[in-house]
Amino acid sequence: MKLRILRILFAGFTLALNLQPSCTRAHQQPQPKISNYDKERVLQMLDTISKDIKKHYYDPKLHGVDWDTNAKDFRARIENSDSLNRGLSEVAAALDVLNDSHTFFIPPPRPYRHDYGWQIGMVGDKCLVLAVRPKSDAETKGVRPGDQVVTINGFTPLRENLWKMNFVFNALRPQPQLRLSVLSPDGTKKDIELVAALRQLPQVRDLTGVHIFDYIRDLENNLDLTKMRYTELDGDILVLKMPQFSASEGTVNSVLKKARHKSALIIDLRGNPGGAVTTLREIVANLFDHDVKICERVTRESSKPQQAKTIGKNAFTGKLFVLIDSRSASASEILARVVQLEKRGVVIGDRSAGAVMESIHYSYSLGFDTIVPYGASITDADLIMNDGKSLEKLGVSPDEVMLPAAIDLASGRDIVLAHAIELAGGKISPESAGKMFPPLWPAE
Repeated sequence: MKLRILRILFAGFTLALNLQPSCTRAHQQPQPKISNYDKERVLQMLDTISKDIKKHYYDPKLHGVDWDTNAKDFRARIENSDSLNRGLSEVAAALDVLNDSHTFFIPPPRPYRHDYGWQIGMVGDKCLVLAVRPKSDAETKGVRPGDQVVTINGFTPLRENLWKMNFVFNALRPQPQLRLSVLSPDGTKKDIELVAALRQLPQVRDLTGVHIFDYIRDLENNLDLTKMRYTELDGDILVLKMPQFSASEGTVNSVLKKARHKSALIIDLRGNPGGAVTTLREIVANLFDHDVKICERVTRESSKPQQAKTIGKNAFTGKLFVLIDSRSASASEILARVVQLEKRGVVIGDRSAGAVMESIHYSYSLGFDTIVPYGASITDADLIMNDGKSLEKLGVSPDEVMLPAAIDLASGRDIVLAHAIELAGGKISPESAGKMFPPLWPAE
């Protein structure tokens, strides 16, 4: 089944071709040489995805890219690859030529899950540690919230490349260790070798066999990471934390029903990478007492307005505040921009990711006895806001720019949420705001 989504979970892979030299062999496990059999499989992946890109990509001219020549060039690179990881990187790099946040390769899943035990993100122009998992190697080695990440494996994280680095280190070429250079809020420099925690996963050899249930249970155990969380303050302010746009229409209505008689609603979209269009539409329907045009959906065949039909008199009509940061992407950015353009509320925080397209997920598989699943996200529409502009590569500039300082993160203070609550008519300390929604971690 094809799922239309708005997201930036993984995007852009040019960096993948350049990361290998920065990681010295002393810090890497030797990569096994690729067999001719696996090389043919990787070539087949590229060929299969290439056909769907030519058929379904929203721009039939492919931004002027000669796709057949591009695919031919990367086929040659795959032929010359010396490892499976390298071959998969070439597939990713082939798609990156389109320079599109929502068109990317989804490599076959690894037989293990690894966790570096931290959350990082750009705050203004600095990459900061946002949270550290208790009892992780990161905590043991002295990594702390508020630390500035100067380099990762020799690379300087920037707004333009941090998501590429995350993709390479977590999915495309998982690293057992990361070499970090960090600065504490007091200016102390620390050079750290961060060891990933690995958890072996059961190998799903037959998607109809018993092991698939282990796989399903593993997915269910991590659903809490994407669930909406909320809290009510003084009985008159509702604060809603949305990690992702994945809730059903019924769930959205149920949660926002609690806000109907509140004087203010704060929607925290910081760190939210986007998600389902249906969730976005339902949220907009609950925030306006009239029908709203969200954006214009431009495909290779047509242009069509995307509407949200109000739920009418039951829509929330109080004060609205939306919080965003550099990790807020796709549907998060669209919601924030709609609130701005409709003059419905105030957007607070940092400039968003600038990754706003619409895509379809394509699932593929190779093999018979042993199934090798893989996939691709292919952009099928550009989304033009009501001011005639696309948010792709630009992002949303908040009405009030407010960035936490390194010392705020180190002290567990959430000055952005505390400020929004004060604007909403409430009162809370930054320390208490920082405890409102503690970070969640994948199951071990």
